[in-house]
Parts: sequence; C-alpha cells; structure tokens
Amino acid sequence: MKKVGIILGSLRRESYARKWANNIVEFYPKDYEVKIIEISQLPFYNEEFDEEGPLPEVIQAFRDEMETLDGVVFVTPEYNRSIPPALKNALDIASRPAGSTSMAKKPALIISHSISRLGGFGANHHLRQVLVFLDMPTVAQPEVYLSHSGEAFDVKGKIISTSIISLLLRAVDTHVDLIKRFQ
Repeated sequence: MKKVGIILGSLRRESYARKWANNIVEFYPKDYEVKIIEISQLPFYNEEFDEEGPLPEVIQAFRDEMETLDGVVFVTPEYNRSIPPALKNALDIASRPAGSTSMAKKPALIISHSISRLGGFGANHHLRQVLVFLDMPTVAQPEVYLSHSGEAFDVKGKIISTSIISLLLRAVDTHVDLIKRFQ
C-alpha cells in the first residue's frame, strides 16, 4: 500500500486548506493510505537541536513519519504572496540535518488556494522553488490554483464545482503516476 501525506499550510482547525484536503483524500485510489500530517505542534526549527541535542520528540516523530511516505501533497493558502511560516518551518525541519533530508525523491503535488481570485499563485511558485532545492519531483501539470475558497464548499464541506473536482482528479492522477515512476 502506498502512503501519501497531506501537509496543510494553515493551522486553523476549520481552515479552507483542511476542507480542500478532506476532499482530496477521497480522490486517491483505494490502495493508497492518505492522511493529513499535522504540523501545528512543531517548534521553530533551531539547528542546535541537531547539533547539540536533545532533539524534541515531536521533531523526531515528524521526520520518522515523513520517511514512511511515498508522496506528499501540500495544500496551502498564500500569506503575503508566499508560503505560510508554519509550512516553511515544517519543510526546514524535514530537510535537516543537512544531507539527510527525508523529503528527497518524494513526489509532490502542490495545491494552493485563496479567498481571492489569484488562487495562491505566489505561494504555489515559492513552494515550488523550495521543493526543487529539496529534490522533490513535483507535478508540473495541471497546476492547481483554487480561488474563492470561501465559496467553494457546501454546508457539509464538500466541493461544489464539478470543474474543480475534475481538475483535482486530474492532479491526483498525475501525482499517482509520478509516485509510480519514483518507486
């Protein structure tokens, strides 16, 4: 069974990122285990954790979980035309200590969103730059920029637009193909 982790850029319990992610989980094949990996309890990364210790248990648990994954989905809002600090911190933690990243060669899918019409364009492209450095092959097409997140869901949190569902299904299918190529 393949394992895919979803990392959210937003820490809010009822965030739009979580709503998008809860829908995306259902789009993966049945033989994939897909789950949201929580990052809200991660402390700010400090290189002294790795150099001098002790390494906080929550950091070791996060790194261990990342090691078990076959692929990663990032669902993130845009903060000031970039990625949220909690997401950047999680990437910093997973990519350390230098030379022993748990992220390399793990196929990634980026899904950015916003309440405006730009769909998190800036966050999407900044995250792509980070993932290139981390050596994570990333779905190039379709690019997923989800706009007007506040209007995207019904009262049960399900996506309303069939065209958005179609886009997400194509993105997930491409991610699954990328995961297969890197196994």
